[in-house]
Amino acid sequence: MTDASEPGLARFKRPLLYLMSLLYVAAGVLHLLVPKPFERIVPRELPAPRALVYLSGLAEIALGIGVLFPRTRRHSAKGLVLLLLAVFPANVNMAVRDVGGNPLPERAERLYDAALWIRLPLQGLLIAWAWWYARADSEDST
Repeated sequence: MTDASEPGLARFKRPLLYLMSLLYVAAGVLHLLVPKPFERIVPRELPAPRALVYLSGLAEIALGIGVLFPRTRRHSAKGLVLLLLAVFPANVNMAVRDVGGNPLPERAERLYDAALWIRLPLQGLLIAWAWWYARADSEDST
């Protein structure tokens, strides 16, 4: 278990684990309850957008819960990395094809477009965050 005497981010590893879990479970629940916005960003080259949205939502919920338990943490964190890589094309699709449906007023269109492109490199940060718990030393330090 970490404590305040540990350097850098290590002392925040446990609270960040809970936050990560909550974010993925919440996102997964949204995929199941409100699938339409997620369907719009599925690349049109892929079949059965609704099924893919439900599948990704279930995966987010299962993996988000799985990281909470030491026994399944590493595998679940690796699963999150793979899931983030799998949904990356949908994020690119949203930025390139403008298929997400801008919920902001017209005057904020540029801000929305910028956010779509900024989101792409942020996916790398989410991958690094999940990988932090996927490493072999993960159980030792959380």
